[in-house]
Amino acid sequence: MTRIPVTILTGFLGSGKTTLLNRALRDPQLKGSVVIVNEFGEIGLDHELIEASSDSVVLLRNGCLCCSVRGDLVETLVDLHRKRLKGEISAFDHVVIETSGLAEPTPVTEVLVAAPGVNSCFSLAGIVATVDAVNGLVTLDAHEQSVKQVALADRIVMTKSDLLTRPDELRERLGRLNPACEVLDARDVDAGALMRFPAGDRQEPAWRSVAASHGERQVGGSGPHGEAHGHDARIRRFAIVRDEPWDLDTLTLLLEALATNAGPALLRVKGLIHMKDSPERPAVIHGAQELVHSLSWLDRWPSEDRRTRIVFITMDQGAEEIGELVEDIERLSQRTRAARSRGGRQVEFSPDGENR
Repeated sequence: MTRIPVTILTGFLGSGKTTLLNRALRDPQLKGSVVIVNEFGEIGLDHELIEASSDSVVLLRNGCLCCSVRGDLVETLVDLHRKRLKGEISAFDHVVIETSGLAEPTPVTEVLVAAPGVNSCFSLAGIVATVDAVNGLVTLDAHEQSVKQVALADRIVMTKSDLLTRPDELRERLGRLNPACEVLDARDVDAGALMRFPAGDRQEPAWRSVAASHGERQVGGSGPHGEAHGHDARIRRFAIVRDEPWDLDTLTLLLEALATNAGPALLRVKGLIHMKDSPERPAVIHGAQELVHSLSWLDRWPSEDRRTRIVFITMDQGAEEIGELVEDIERLSQRTRAARSRGGRQVEFSPDGENR
């Protein structure tokens, strides 16, 4: 069964999420999408778009659906999918989740990655973050949530840029926080297309350019643009690349180790894994904090690059620590394979079926 892609729309209070979403909902490209808003106070949808406001699913005039979530996001997604299958609501092929302005997107990604009944029906397509150009620098200094929103984004949209007096400073700041992500101007974007990610990019397009860096890309620290800001210096984004394929034991050990050791410091992990037993189909891993599993497979490699590439976005935890963890797991897996091989050679079978 093809999973329904989900786009997360995040951004701090007043950063223009709802204004951008209103534009997108008027775009025919977003027809067939469901919009989930996790707080009534954050809905703010134009009266001309909303026909009703309740906890139930309501049909928007452009053919989209809006579901106001005041309870459990898991229940909402499962209920939407059930109603879709039963024909109780119009068929949809895409979901947009607008987060609260005071939230960072990790809890939502956790639901999509690990919640039973959700990860089998829905998949994370990408994260769009809005940044208020006027107050962006002050907000990033004062609120750690806004730093996480930017660091985790696949697409950053700068709003109110016509009022910006220091455009280069904010763009450079955003670039240091998320070097793999292009900063877009809200005035120039195609809002409907912005909310949809191409099918081939559903494993999050930003990670590919990060993984191409062949090593750590640490956010923060001093550099050509000056000293790092307090929150910025805590966010790190780096990649681990392997030329040799892994076996399932190595991957399983890694997922278990990350879930046990990384905890809240691991904001996101995502990767394409070259597996020995399935060289033509890469394994895909997603994770957020303690929830590091949801192993799935692509039908084929998205490019000629068939290396294992895993990208980490962490709070405080550096590349060295996780790199050492991966190396330890690879050594343990290698020793385990060697022990099994020796054990297999030592066991002989007699014609009567007894081991010698």
